[in-house]
This record gives sequence, C-alpha cells and structure tokens, in this order.
Amino acid sequence: MTATTTRPARTERTTRAPKRKALGIDRRPGFLTYGILLALFIGGAYPLWWSFVAGSSNSTVLTSTWPPLLPGGQFWTNVGQVLDTVPFWLALGNSIIVASVITVSVVAFSTLAGYAFAKLRFRGREGLMVFVVATLAVPTQLGIIPLFMVMKQFGWTGTLGAVIVPTLVTAFGVFFMRQYLVDVIPEELIEAARVDGANMIRTFWHVGVPAARPAMAILGLFTFMTAWTDYLWPLLVAPQNPTLQVALSQLQSAKYVDYSIVLAGAVLATIPLLILFVLAGRQLVSGIMAGAVKG
Repeated sequence: MTATTTRPARTERTTRAPKRKALGIDRRPGFLTYGILLALFIGGAYPLWWSFVAGSSNSTVLTSTWPPLLPGGQFWTNVGQVLDTVPFWLALGNSIIVASVITVSVVAFSTLAGYAFAKLRFRGREGLMVFVVATLAVPTQLGIIPLFMVMKQFGWTGTLGAVIVPTLVTAFGVFFMRQYLVDVIPEELIEAARVDGANMIRTFWHVGVPAARPAMAILGLFTFMTAWTDYLWPLLVAPQNPTLQVALSQLQSAKYVDYSIVLAGAVLATIPLLILFVLAGRQLVSGIMAGAVKG
C-alpha cells in the first residue's frame, strides 16, 4: 500500500485568497490608487516639463494665450547663450564640490550624533537633545549677519570654505537620525557586540551603520538637494566664486530678461538632481519602506 501525502501549505495558500475576497480584504491597488498616483506624477512633472518647453522656444511662448505642450527647436541655442553669459562650468564645479562635501559631512556627523543620542547613556543627554531640537525654531536668516562677520574675521569670504563650513552638520540631520535609530537597533544586539569584545567605535561601525543605511540615504539625498539649491548664503559670502544658483541669477540682471534663456539654465541646473534621484532611487524607496515597517 502506498501512503498518501497531504500538502496543507498549498491548500492554505489556495484558500487564503477567496477568504480575503469574502471578507472584503484586497491589498492590491485599484484604479483609484493608480489614478491618484498618476495625477500626483503629472502635477509634479508638469512644471519641469513646461520649463523645458519654454527653454527650448523663444520668449513669445510666455505671452501666448495657450502655452505649447511640445518643446521647440531652440534648446541648444538657448543653452549656448547661457554658457556664453555666465561662468557655467566654474559654477557647476563649485556646486558639485559644495554639495558633495556638505552631504558627506552632514550624513557622517548626524549618524554619529544620532547614534549617541539614541543608544548611549550619558549625563545631560535629554537636555542636549532638547537644545538641538530648539535650534530648529531659530530662523536661519537671524544668523546670517554674525556668521558673515565671523567668516570675514577668519578671512574666508570669497572662498568655498565659507560656504561649506557653516553647514557641516545640521540639527535636523541629528534629530532625524536619532529618531530613526532609537527603535531600529535592539539593545540586545548592542549588548551582544560588547560581550564579544567590540569597543564603542567598532559597535557603531558594525551595528549602527548597517542599520542606519536607509536613513542615511534619505538624509543624503535631501541634504544634497538643499545644498545644491541654496542661494542666499553663497550669494552673500562668495559672489565672486559663485555656485550654480548664484551664476544663473546673473541671467536676470539685465534690463531686458529673456525668460526662455533663464528657464533653459534652470533645466540645466535640475539635470544633476534628476540623475542623483535616479541612481539613488532604490535606497530612497528602501528607506521609506524600512521606516514604514519600523513604525
């Protein structure tokens, strides 16, 4: 006689879907979800697309009753005028240096400080964290004048160092990493690393950093974007050594402003950010999903 075998796992899987439908539980996205996502995508992408359309045409499209939806054939001509009017390549290199250094510094220091506030026990920890959060309520504009005076006393005005140093670490980055690490790393894992003989730095490197990578990716993306689009502080402290946003503002300094050329320059300044988001999109999505699971 041959013994018959049963497959309860397969039977459970086959009967699970009808039970969910009977209970009205269906986690698959419907047409409404896709419709909302499509509307959000169109609403977010249309300004950039229209900037490209206007930047590839002449200035008459801005005064037309119905703006065109398809690009013209003058984009590279307008780009050439941008390159001839402003020191674009110098400003692009300065922006890459400034944004990259600030991003690496903010992510590194914020992860260190966030790990310390989340997992280390020391006197005054709660008070220091409250002080860090309180600094977020102070407007940035209030510190521009004293900060400029400090940079002038150091002799740094006109250099990229004056643009980079004041933003090497941010209170938001410390708070963001602390809130992420406070629950994502179990205390038992840290104790196990210490029992194995790992010191504080090694525990942070082998336990804290792998757990913090999704949040580090998100913080790095938003820090790079903030540093890339910063305009006021680079304009004040280093106008003769401009970043990309400061250089493109020169397109509007003439009496007659050709906004098709201005928008062509804006599109050029947006391309590096788009490339960054495409390359780091996987880390961004994994960070969002990790935060959703943690919460």
